[in-house]
Amino acid sequence: MRNAVSKAHWAFSLGLRNFEFKGEPHVARKIDKSAEEYEKAIQARRLERYVLKLYVTGLTPRSIQAIDNIKRICEEHLRGRYELEIIDVYQQPVLAKDEQILAAPTPIKKLPLPLRRLIGDMSKTDRILLGLDLKTKN
Repeated sequence: MRNAVSKAHWAFSLGLRNFEFKGEPHVARKIDKSAEEYEKAIQARRLERYVLKLYVTGLTPRSIQAIDNIKRICEEHLRGRYELEIIDVYQQPVLAKDEQILAAPTPIKKLPLPLRRLIGDMSKTDRILLGLDLKTKN
């Protein structure tokens, strides 16, 4: 069976989607179906709506920079499919306490799951994209 799977993987990597091996057609179909499911999952991920909260400390230069950076990143990578709420921890300390905010600026990705917390001024775009699951680590 292991040899059949490696043959099927090889055939799939060459683009032979409906390739069948002698006596092992189920392996090629199984990999083809898995690839199809993977492509559907990627497409669904591109359509997911993001819910983000950014906790800041007033209108300090670092808070303003974080707000500008997160808005830029959202517009470039999530245009039309994000909701961004900016929360000043000085004006709404109860919300910060409920979310256990220890440092600011802190963006929190509520949806899609898993929940993610980042800390900083959002100036390192690659790290933010990784944290938001918009980019894979290579």
